[in-house]
Amino acid sequence: MRPPYWLRAKRALARRDPTLAKIMRAHAGVFLVRRGEPFMTLARAIVGQQISVAAAQSVWNRFLEAAPAVTPAQVLALGAARLRACGLSARKVEYIADLARHFVDGTIHVARWPEMDDEAVIAELVQVRGIGRWTAEMFLIFNLMRPDVLPCADLGLQRAVSLAYRGGRPASEATIRRVARDWQPWRSVATWYLWRSLDPVPVEY
Repeated sequence: MRPPYWLRAKRALARRDPTLAKIMRAHAGVFLVRRGEPFMTLARAIVGQQISVAAAQSVWNRFLEAAPAVTPAQVLALGAARLRACGLSARKVEYIADLARHFVDGTIHVARWPEMDDEAVIAELVQVRGIGRWTAEMFLIFNLMRPDVLPCADLGLQRAVSLAYRGGRPASEATIRRVARDWQPWRSVATWYLWRSLDPVPVEY
C-alpha cells in the first residue's frame, strides 16, 4: 500500500526541485512499500551491510530457507553454525543473534516506536550490536515509513546526488544536507527516488 503522504510529497518536491521532478516522472507508478515485521526489516538491513545488493539478496534467500518465519525465536534456535552456512560473516551472525535476543527479552520497545520521534527510535536501535545510524535510518524509512529521513552516509544517495546535482563530482554529507534543504519534510521520498535514478528496482528492507 502506498504511504498516505506519498502523492502530496511528490507534488511538493516537483514544485521545488526540477531535477527531482524529472526523476519522479521517469519512475511513475512505483512507491515505497513496507515489507515485513520490524525484526525482519532489521535483520535484512544487517545482512545487506557493506555488500552489494545482489550479494545481499543471495544471502537473504538462504537465510529465508533456514528461517522462513524470520522470528527472533527461530533465529536463536538455528545457532551460529546454521547462520554461517547461509553466507553470513561471523560478525553478522553475532549481530543478528544479538538483535534477536533484544526482541526476545524486551529490551527494545517495538510497540512504542510508532509514537516515538525519529531520533528517539535511532537512539534505541543503536544500542543493539551491529545497528548503527544507517541501519536505523533504513528502518525508519522502510518499516516505520517516516517521511523525512535523510541518510547522508548512504553510498547510493551520495552517488545519486553526485550524478544528478554535481555533474559527477563527489557529494559530501554536508553537500547532501545543503541540496536537501528544499526537500523537507519529505526527504525520505526524495531519497527513495534518487535511489531509483541509480536502480529502477526498488530496494527492499
